[in-house]
Amino acid sequence: MPSFIRHPKDFWTGIIFLFFGLSAVIIGLDYPMGTAGRMGPAYFPAVLGGLLSLVGLVGVIRSFLRPGEAIGKFHIKELVLILTAVILFGFLMRGAGLVPAVLVLVLLAAYASPKFTWGASLLLAGGLAIFAVVVFVKLLGLPMPILGPWFGF
Repeated sequence: MPSFIRHPKDFWTGIIFLFFGLSAVIIGLDYPMGTAGRMGPAYFPAVLGGLLSLVGLVGVIRSFLRPGEAIGKFHIKELVLILTAVILFGFLMRGAGLVPAVLVLVLLAAYASPKFTWGASLLLAGGLAIFAVVVFVKLLGLPMPILGPWFGF
């Protein structure tokens, strides 16, 4: 890392914000902008992308001005576990249902933590599964199977 970048975390966070903000603005260029009173399809992504880019620019500038700590180790195993958990959740929702999908999501994501224990993770997974059923199926009435066709329901 060059020596003029005094806070690498702020620098890379700012670069990421700039990338996504400018991407939203560029994608929005293909659509009509409209006005503040009559917003077009490009208005919302362009304004939010501009604000995100502004936050990113402030982060990059701040990284040159104030000292900070270096970027730590990049945790590939944990990243892959959490990404796999989210993908499995999407896959399992249709066939297995909400409860098994939430259980797999929480247990696999919790396994990525160095503080993982089976007892606490099972309690958390069970509690979140019950919470998801109560909120999404019972209160909001979303058409999600609690247990899916893989279990004969």
